[in-house]
Amino acid sequence: MYAEERQQEILRIARDVGRVEVAGLADGLNVTSETIRRDLTILERAGVLRRVHGGAIPVERLGFEPALAARDAVLIEEKERIAKLALSEVPEEGAVILDAGTTTARLAQLLPVDRELTVVVNSPVIATTLGTYANLNVLLLGGRVRGKTLATVDDWALSPLADLYVDVAFVGTNGISVERGLTTPDPSEAAVKRAMVRAARRTVVVADHTKLGNDYLARFAELADVDLLITDSRADLDLVGDLESAGVRVVRA
Repeated sequence: MYAEERQQEILRIARDVGRVEVAGLADGLNVTSETIRRDLTILERAGVLRRVHGGAIPVERLGFEPALAARDAVLIEEKERIAKLALSEVPEEGAVILDAGTTTARLAQLLPVDRELTVVVNSPVIATTLGTYANLNVLLLGGRVRGKTLATVDDWALSPLADLYVDVAFVGTNGISVERGLTTPDPSEAAVKRAMVRAARRTVVVADHTKLGNDYLARFAELADVDLLITDSRADLDLVGDLESAGVRVVRA
């Protein structure tokens, strides 16, 4: 097992169980305790685990939300596969919304240069990427820039969305579950995401496998609002089955 694969397995176990212990991981993964400690340090620097005595806890269990740079550094291949599959949902013409996020940012980089599209974004980072595309009409929603995600939020972002209607909204989420629907830690981001869903004819959720089954503070959409969930091939089949039974169409990239 390569180091990156081992670290992803450690993160998976931590999220499934709620905590990992150095000794148990060393035995289970057949490596030294020192190797596990290095792995935990790497995962902590990436912002997805928090070291505690003898092991680590996933940051979401502690109420922390990883910053954008930390989230962008993990599950890179999975997010790229999701973005490539989401590209097939982009219309030949018309308007789309790209939510602020690391997976939608990858979709932005893949948008075709041969289509005339209006793209509404609440991320200055994504707007900068798309601003060089001559075929795109980029509309950047204003508002307060939230430091953790670099997303624009609050009234200046919400007001324009109330008067927009696009073909597809590509939305990220921190959690999606049968019990709670789509959730995110910050109420101000939840409000913008909710407005994006309401402003779209179709909603495509792009979320890697770690988001399935998780719940956070603020709900912004019901499962009935989701037309398609695109996740990656590592998604737990039981969780996928539960979502499909609840009426969500799920595709694994």
